[in-house]
Amino acid sequence: MARRKAVSKGTTDAPLARYREKRDFTQTAEPSGANHPTSGKGFVVQKHAASRLHYDFRLELDGVLLSWAVTRGPSNDPDDKRLAVRTEDHPLDYARFEGTIPKGQYGGGTVMLWDNGTWESIPGKDPRQTLPEGHLHFILHGRRMQGEWILFRLKPRGKEKAENWILRKVNDAFIGGSDDLVGTHLTSIESGRTMEEIAEGAAPKQKLASLTPGASAKRAPGRRLASGREVPPPFQPVQLASLVDHVPPGDRWLHELKYDGYRTLISIGGGEGRAYTRSGLDWSDRFARLIAEAIALNVRSALIDGEAVVSLPDGRTSFQALQAALKGDPSRIDYFAFDLLELDGEDLTGRPLVERKELLANLLRTASGPIRYSDHILGRGEELFDTFCKAGLEGVISKRVDAKYSGSRSGSWVKTKCIRRQEFIIVGWTPSEKQRGFRSLLLGVNEDGKLRYAGKVGTGFTGDEIERLLEIMAPLEQEQAPVVAPRAAVRGAHWLKPQLVAEIAYIEFTDEGVLRHPSYLGLREDKKPEAVVLEKEQPVAFVAGTASSGVKITNRERIVFPEGKLTKGQLADYYEAVAPIMLEWAGSRPISLVRCPQGRGKKCFFQKHDAGSFGEDVRQVAIREKDGHDEPYLFVDTARGLMTCVQMGTIEFHGWGARIEDVEKADRLVFDLDPDEGLKFADVVSAAFHVQDVLAQMGLVTFPMVTGGKGVHVIAPLTPSAEWPQVKDFAHRFALALAQAEPDHFTAALAKAKRSGRIFVDYLRNQRGATAVMPYSVRAREHAPVALPITWEELRELESPAHWRIGDLDEIVARASSRDLAHWGRADQILPDL
Repeated sequence: MARRKAVSKGTTDAPLARYREKRDFTQTAEPSGANHPTSGKGFVVQKHAASRLHYDFRLELDGVLLSWAVTRGPSNDPDDKRLAVRTEDHPLDYARFEGTIPKGQYGGGTVMLWDNGTWESIPGKDPRQTLPEGHLHFILHGRRMQGEWILFRLKPRGKEKAENWILRKVNDAFIGGSDDLVGTHLTSIESGRTMEEIAEGAAPKQKLASLTPGASAKRAPGRRLASGREVPPPFQPVQLASLVDHVPPGDRWLHELKYDGYRTLISIGGGEGRAYTRSGLDWSDRFARLIAEAIALNVRSALIDGEAVVSLPDGRTSFQALQAALKGDPSRIDYFAFDLLELDGEDLTGRPLVERKELLANLLRTASGPIRYSDHILGRGEELFDTFCKAGLEGVISKRVDAKYSGSRSGSWVKTKCIRRQEFIIVGWTPSEKQRGFRSLLLGVNEDGKLRYAGKVGTGFTGDEIERLLEIMAPLEQEQAPVVAPRAAVRGAHWLKPQLVAEIAYIEFTDEGVLRHPSYLGLREDKKPEAVVLEKEQPVAFVAGTASSGVKITNRERIVFPEGKLTKGQLADYYEAVAPIMLEWAGSRPISLVRCPQGRGKKCFFQKHDAGSFGEDVRQVAIREKDGHDEPYLFVDTARGLMTCVQMGTIEFHGWGARIEDVEKADRLVFDLDPDEGLKFADVVSAAFHVQDVLAQMGLVTFPMVTGGKGVHVIAPLTPSAEWPQVKDFAHRFALALAQAEPDHFTAALAKAKRSGRIFVDYLRNQRGATAVMPYSVRAREHAPVALPITWEELRELESPAHWRIGDLDEIVARASSRDLAHWGRADQILPDL
């Protein structure tokens, strides 16, 4: 039995007795509970990776920290209720604890100071009176959690010993923005470290508090001249977004408004500043007001990425209004900052996007005037896109939350446009029969190494703009036509050297590649003509999957599927392409692997624990086994992790029905419909629709997935709240009820001898530790079939559960970005009563 460190009589107050009883203070660095004078109104949130990840929410009251374990962390969404399990009171000095509790000790694992601040009760809601009644209503003044919140106690179920509460945000001025607080804020407010860095004992980084304007903490040295004075960081190539046909789904993407302005880098240091266009032109004179505001920020040096815009009264931004402001009233120009590339001499481009944005938000927290922080939402991109389009806005920029800043165009940033617009090169103009100077501008675009005629534009010009353009175009006139164009369309044309770039809005292209219903928006002085190529929408899943994981695949020529002579290299290419799609479902979930190092024709084995051979990209989560000891289970959350498994001979990926954030709460129900030998697939399809109907009557939305084997999975996503015994009981009783109602078609019997001519409703996928094949996983079967999400309409017409194979990669990737599957596997619902 572990020894408990003796505590002097003066500190053995009753409220902390349970706290001290659980800990051996000779083994853990946690505070024993010394008293310190305080304001009496503090709160703290500590991210705690114990047997399962959770967030400890603590409110100071009457000399102790009232404590709740919030399993999925707080949410800024008032509709998102989070389970909070009441735990023992903690001493006040625990509010400063960050570090590692040794394994084997109570709560063993890493602890991060995730948020802190002060709190106050709602007038008339005395917490000393309402706490025993199971209700707390309060206002938080934290760095991450702000505004009005509620804690209320749930009625206990049966012999339930845990004191379960719900933590919920109240609808006030602090909702919105980043609803996913825990997904957005990944570092310590005290040390700036990640959970991994705290666990490794890494030195504290610059505190986030010190990045807030007005703070006086020491900073890392910036780039300096020989005299020791900082200078503005130099220009860096900007990250560009690829045009896609659909907003990427899932919570691994954050989404921002697409602005209608000039992409601009602002660089400050040593009391000086510069402003650069996306191509590196120095426009400091044009954005002098923005630079002056940036210099006032309390930092030694910074390089900020954002967009210079002019906002209209209805909230939209206007490129034409921006051009007018540059020529007349630059005080109308604002700047929306959305990335931070360098801060006080530290290069941030290698950090994940969410970390860079968190530092940027802290930098601009108290900023006023024209420089503003460009906020985002996590997930729900399609919903945001529809809202923006209905409001007449530009569209959405979607970015991978873990993406580094590459300074190029990559699949980690994509854009979806509400309005089609594109840059074109002005190659000439046609004269007007009326009083105005010209009738239309002739346009071209670079294609296959030469300039191609793209049509002409005759609307969108003001009288002043026509005069300005004629003045600019006059010295560029030449005799020779720079493009081949239909004579009738360009009769009387004045040809120009192809040096001017204009932005054009349009409806579509004709079959001949000519613009239909174009409208002039303005000159793009920040774009070089040679860089103007036609942007074409690509399937989002294809573009988002183009970033290589960087994992070297050895023995690519080894035959893995002998019947089709498919190689390890072909298998790896498949997984590399689908990794961003697949990780939406398989990522951050305990997994078991089917490994066939010499190919599926030889020995294969199932693996769920790490034997030390995978490396750091395949991660571990400690899960408590039945005998009370912890075992390290595998999980992946990056393409590198997934591809490392493939390199190690993995063919199949199977996952728990819960995420690593709380492995005790199911996030889905899976009913595997396994047909007896001799039954046709049509019988399985009919059974799946019957299961769908019955579950729908109980209020559950379901989705089908072909397994690549013999059957179909009917999947009901769940908001994690029910624990495994309850989930298994529901699934078992559902299967029994189905078998009793339709005994000729269904069975819940485990023995194969009792399944004759019927379909086994496999409810055992819905218990702690059980796994099911993951969407997009290849199966270790003949011809490499794939487990694939489908729609109910598709299932009705399907002839085989192994319809798709890895050779159908292009179709699989294209399907994933289709609107029909945009909401597959997503529903906000809880386990119903049965």
